[in-house]
Amino acid sequence: MKQTQKDFLAATEGLSDAQWKFKAAPDKWSIAETAEHIAITEDMIWAAVSEKIMKSPAAPEKRESVKGKDEIILTKIPERSRKAQAPEPLRPTGKWATRAALVKDFEATRGKEIAYLTETKEDLRNHFEEHPALQTMDAYQWLIFNGAHCKRHTAQILEVKEDPKFPKS
Repeated sequence: MKQTQKDFLAATEGLSDAQWKFKAAPDKWSIAETAEHIAITEDMIWAAVSEKIMKSPAAPEKRESVKGKDEIILTKIPERSRKAQAPEPLRPTGKWATRAALVKDFEATRGKEIAYLTETKEDLRNHFEEHPALQTMDAYQWLIFNGAHCKRHTAQILEVKEDPKFPKS
């Protein structure tokens, strides 16, 4: 979580307005849109974990159904060879007026997640929620999913920067 936060912040730092909004093609996301998708997803998953998943009754009988998913999340989610369409609620809409505002909110949410992972005494492995593709995931897996998702889309930001038409400043 700390490393993907650092990488995301580095990838979005020091961009001009033209670079922030540059689109390689009409059907591609800009860095601003990609960053917004990361921040929206981060907020949504953190809210689900903190307000719903961890408030649901413990269900240790489901533990077996999530075995092996940590590795899938950490290896398959960041992998960019397979493209996916973001669900409507996770698509960018221009929610943040500036890069600074987006980064501030992202850092606040990620900070809460890292603090929670570091300090909680609750058993994250006994609380579950369904994921549209991965089915049952425990609370810990939902949080590492946020890190893996951030890694995936930070790579997308770096791809935008590599476009030959990407503004020099």
